[in-house]
Order: sequence, then structure tokens, then C-alpha cells
Amino acid sequence: MTSQDLSVYISDFFSYAYSHKIELYNEYSLQHELGIFLRNKCPNYSVQFERNTNFFGINTATVKQEIDIAVFDKNEKFAIELKFPRNGAYPRRMFQFVEDICFIEQLKNIGFNGGCAVSLVDNMNFCTKQGLKTKGIYSYFRVGTSIQGVISNPTIKGPKQLTIKNSYNAIWNSTNFWDRDKAADPITSVPAKYYIIEI
Repeated sequence: MTSQDLSVYISDFFSYAYSHKIELYNEYSLQHELGIFLRNKCPNYSVQFERNTNFFGINTATVKQEIDIAVFDKNEKFAIELKFPRNGAYPRRMFQFVEDICFIEQLKNIGFNGGCAVSLVDNMNFCTKQGLKTKGIYSYFRVGTSIQGVISNPTIKGPKQLTIKNSYNAIWNSTNFWDRDKAADPITSVPAKYYIIEI
């Protein structure tokens, strides 16, 4: 398997979730529904959630310690990092998008075969530039500037800066997902965008 194979499976998941009316309402629902889907697509691999890097014998410092979804067998290891922000907080969440890329790069440098950084948004302010800020952290996700080099944290939480060794682009794809406002409400189709960055 390759990171590209994983990317194809993840893209297929969004179509599958919509056609099968699977509700996605927060990051945990996305994580678990995607994991279940991947178990069916990759029956010869273990698909596990929130695995600590120590499980894989990693003692080197990384920007994060918990892998959202680990896909592995005795020969290969892949990491999937997910973001599904539903409450704005653009600069902080955008920096977390970058942190996911950095984390998978670090894992790859110390023994993983690769992985994918995935973000799903239903707030188009994450990915549109019209009338919004387009410099600094915003440029990577609203303009399409390559994500690379030293990237500074625009907020006071988290590391002050991250270094991305390779170059990546957040290419947004259109999709829809199902959700409801209250338990008694019928599910409704929500327009959204997502990107998958292969590392």
C-alpha cells in the first residue's frame, strides 16, 4: 500500500458516507466512520484509533503523540490525521492543519511509510479568499500557497513555529455530508469541502 492508495480510499469514503446517509457531526464521528470504512477496504491491515507513538517504538520527540488513525501490518505503517472544525477559530485551526502535516512528516522520517492529512469543512471561510485575510497562515488554505518551510503560529497556543520539509498544496474538493441539528430532526445534506494531502 502507498499514501496514494490511502488517499483514494479516503476520497471514496466521502462518496460512500453520503450515498449511505452516514451522519458526520464532529471530528470523532469522522474518525470512527472512516476507520470502519478502511477496515473493509484494507482487511489485511490493522486499523486503530488514537494510537500513541510509543506503541510503534518511537521515542523521538514529535509535535504530537497520538495518531488519529493508524493503519499497519507487520511490514508497513501509515498515519492519518483528521480535522473537522465546525466552530471557526480559523488561524488556530489552520495552524493545526499544518501541525498534522508536520507530524506525519516526522513519523515518516522515523520509520512510517507515509500517511495522509485530511481536513473536512462546512464553513467556507476556511477555503475561500473573497473578502477575507489571505496572508500568512491564511494563504495556505484560502489562496493555495504551497505549505513548506518554517511556518509561524499566529496564536499563543501550541508551538511557536513548525518546519515543513517538503512542499504540499491543500486542494479543496467539493462534497456533501449528512447531519442534523437536533435528535428529533431529519438528517439534512450539508455542502462541504475537503482536502487530502499525501505524505
